[in-house]
Amino acid sequence: MNAESRKLVTERVTSLLSDLIAIPTAYPPGNSVDISRYIGDVLGAAGYEVEILSRQDGLDNVVARMGNGSPSLVFNTHIDTVGPGDLELWNHPPFEARVKDGQLSGLGAVNCKGSGATQIWLAEEIARLGGPANGEVVFSFVTDEESLACDGMDFLRESGALKPDMLLVAAPTDNALIVSERGVLWMEIETFGRPAHAGEPAEGDNAISRMMRICTAIEAEMATRLAERVDGDMRSTMNLGMFHGGLNTNVVPSRCRVEIDRRLLPSETVDGAFAEISAIVDGLGEPKEMVEVRKLRGTNGFIGDGDGRLVTAMTAAIRGETGNDPDFISAIGVSDGRYFADDGIEIMSFGPGDGNEGHAANETIEISKLTESAVILKRMVADVLGFANDG
Repeated sequence: MNAESRKLVTERVTSLLSDLIAIPTAYPPGNSVDISRYIGDVLGAAGYEVEILSRQDGLDNVVARMGNGSPSLVFNTHIDTVGPGDLELWNHPPFEARVKDGQLSGLGAVNCKGSGATQIWLAEEIARLGGPANGEVVFSFVTDEESLACDGMDFLRESGALKPDMLLVAAPTDNALIVSERGVLWMEIETFGRPAHAGEPAEGDNAISRMMRICTAIEAEMATRLAERVDGDMRSTMNLGMFHGGLNTNVVPSRCRVEIDRRLLPSETVDGAFAEISAIVDGLGEPKEMVEVRKLRGTNGFIGDGDGRLVTAMTAAIRGETGNDPDFISAIGVSDGRYFADDGIEIMSFGPGDGNEGHAANETIEISKLTESAVILKRMVADVLGFANDG
């Protein structure tokens, strides 16, 4: 790609990202009606068959396809963001893109609207070249990712709107590749007691004290077990993330609730992890009617095929664009690829931006990395599907 062509890519991707940032999609509530309409209009004008799909009002998802048959190469970006947080920490309004010294900042610039801009550009470029020569290409833009909830990518899978052979999920990897991912389990424990006046605590049964005994035992036991669960640079982890209990300081609390986050090696399962913690709780001798353990949500992890069609094509594309072999990294969080973890397909996460910038004030992305990502993705599509009018 010559310098003039690259300049045009940069200008278009920067313009698209500025537009995306200007449309608020912060979770909560993650409303994506306006941004989905914008993306649908752009891709519809490019010639894609576009659907706006939702299970919950306000949580719209875009599916745009071109071509038909196999292989089905699906791209995915989540278009919801976290909230801007303390506005005093921002150097400019968070929903206004600012460009300075080769950097673009704004809420969602890294996580994950930067990737969204590169994928929209890619969709337009594929259409300009006549669409895929083989199979179909599908672009999906979803909400409900930041809440780890089910009305985005999970809904599209369950409804049959997406049936990929290969899935490339946007993530701020600094254009490195993620082909393996940990699973995630969210669960809750609720304890019960008997209320009483704080002046006579012995007359009550303190639900918070019960929960503290349970959590202390879980942390001690799981710390020993998890220390041995390591796979390369992936570790199995647990975090007590939320603790709620009590009505007033002068009342013995009758209820308490804790939420737990478990990150699972690909060799572990959500059901197994839930059963493990449940068994620890059951073995503590607390009255069974005073404790409830519930699974909130979860998905298994996956290990990619190092010789798969997608990873092979992406490796070649990165070499062709940068002259270097790709870096392979592990994710700290989880992606929407997890909903397809048990489907036997090839899944990869890739995109511009430093993950440490996501969810931070003055979220900033290198514009050159946006361009690099876009060109790499075009090279990959040319390899995997080809273009009907390559020229």
